[in-house]
Parts: sequence; C-alpha cells; structure tokens
Amino acid sequence: MVRKITILVVGCALASTLVAGGPDFERARKLYMQTDFESSLKVLQAIPDKDGPVYELMGRNYYMEGEYKKSSEALEKAVALEPGNSESALWLARAYGRRAETSNPFTAPGYASKARQYFERATQLNPRNLDALSDLFEYYLEAPGFLGGGFEKAEATAARIAVVDPGEGFSCQAKLAENRKEYATAEEHLRRAIEVSPHSIGKFIELARLLTKEGRYQESDQSLARAEKISPNAPRLLYAKADLYIRQGRNLDVARELLRRYLSLDLSPEDPPRSQAQKLLRQVHGS
Repeated sequence: MVRKITILVVGCALASTLVAGGPDFERARKLYMQTDFESSLKVLQAIPDKDGPVYELMGRNYYMEGEYKKSSEALEKAVALEPGNSESALWLARAYGRRAETSNPFTAPGYASKARQYFERATQLNPRNLDALSDLFEYYLEAPGFLGGGFEKAEATAARIAVVDPGEGFSCQAKLAENRKEYATAEEHLRRAIEVSPHSIGKFIELARLLTKEGRYQESDQSLARAEKISPNAPRLLYAKADLYIRQGRNLDVARELLRRYLSLDLSPEDPPRSQAQKLLRQVHGS
C-alpha cells in the first residue's frame, strides 16, 4: 500500500522539523535516509523531550523495520501532538494498513477502517498531498465496500490526483482500466502519462509491467530501455528489471547481476527493501 514517494519530498518534510530535536534529530534523520533504521531509532529513543516530529520519525523507522504495532503507537502520539500534520496522519494510515494485512481475520477489518480514516484525514489536512491521495486511491480501489472501498470513490480520487499531478492522474486511470481488464485503455493512459511526465522512470516501469502481463516482452524491454536513458543507475530501475525478468522466466543471469548491483548500492527508504531484493535473489538462484 505504501506508495513510492520521492526522496526530495521526504527530505524537505523532515528538514522542516529539524529544530524539534536539534542535532540528535538531524543525526537520526540522516540515519533514516541511509536506511539504518535501528541506529536512527536508538538516537530518537534517547531524546528526553519527544515532540511530534520525533514520534513521527520513530514511527517511520518502526514501519521500515516491519514493526507495525510499534509504528502505529508512535505515530498515534505524533498525531495527538500535531493533529494538523498531514504527513503524520499519512504514515499512521500506512501503519494501520500494514497491521490489517498482517493480522488475523478478526482484527484486520478494524485496522483497515482506521487506515482509511487516516488516509482520508491526511488528504483533508492537505488536499495537495499527492502521496496521501495516491494511497487513498489504492485503498478505495482494493478494499471491499464494507471497509469503505469502492470503484466510484477511486475514480473520484483519481480526478483529484489529476489536478495535482496530471501524469499521476493518467497512471490512476490506467489502474482503473486494468482493474476492469481493459488493457488497451490502460496502455493508452500510461502512454499519456509518459507524454505528460517524459522524465519519470516510474511511468516507463509501469508500462513495462503492464506489457509483461500481456506477454509483450520485447515492448516491455523497450520501455525499460527508455527509462535507462533517463537514469541508467536508478536503484528502482535495476530492481524493476530484475523483478520483471524473473516474472518472465528469462534473462535470469542478467537478473541475478542486477540484484547484486542493487544490493551493493546506498539505498534510500523509498527504494524497495533489501530484504525483497535478497528474496528475489534466492528465488533466481533456486530456478
């Protein structure tokens, strides 16, 4: 559920609150950006007077560590201290979303409903929070009606996203079309997204994934090649290529090398976790 937001947005959001914890908070933030979540948490836990930004960063660290209960507890404190903070509400929604995905059938609906409520709150607090809008769109698209999901709600949210970012709006329209199994329409929307955002490697990756689902591997490769021209060493592109090759059952030696390169890089919190890359690498070794 979690959407891949840009490092720049994360850096700016955190930088605006540096005064909260002084040098210790800044050190914890840098460790977080380096994906050293355990060390970042240790620094934050030692801060005696914790405020909203400290609890928010703690919640993000716990989230990245897969400690979703601890994440939601920390983020609840962040939201209580700063009820008008859209980012804190967004991350709390994400934590509850993960708790819903990883809990038993009896508690999952309650956590899912809380996730929806906080996604909605995040978009109300900041109607231009693209990450919150995108996550809310995904929730509406995937969740059943009794948990507050629904195709019409997803369509309405896609329209809101298009106002903030036309390229993302087309991407959402593509997902709506794909959900209806209208693959030609989905492809058309993704190509429009690329026209609007020609330097977004994410759009080329989305198109490559759709083409792969249709068995159009050569065209998928062409889309990835266009992304390579923009940013040949982008970590998420290396990961995406390896993932698609493994799904396609071809170029497995190339996929193995791509994953090794990926694991050797300095990653950010917005890149796929190392654990996922390691899982793929084990998968390709066993094939």
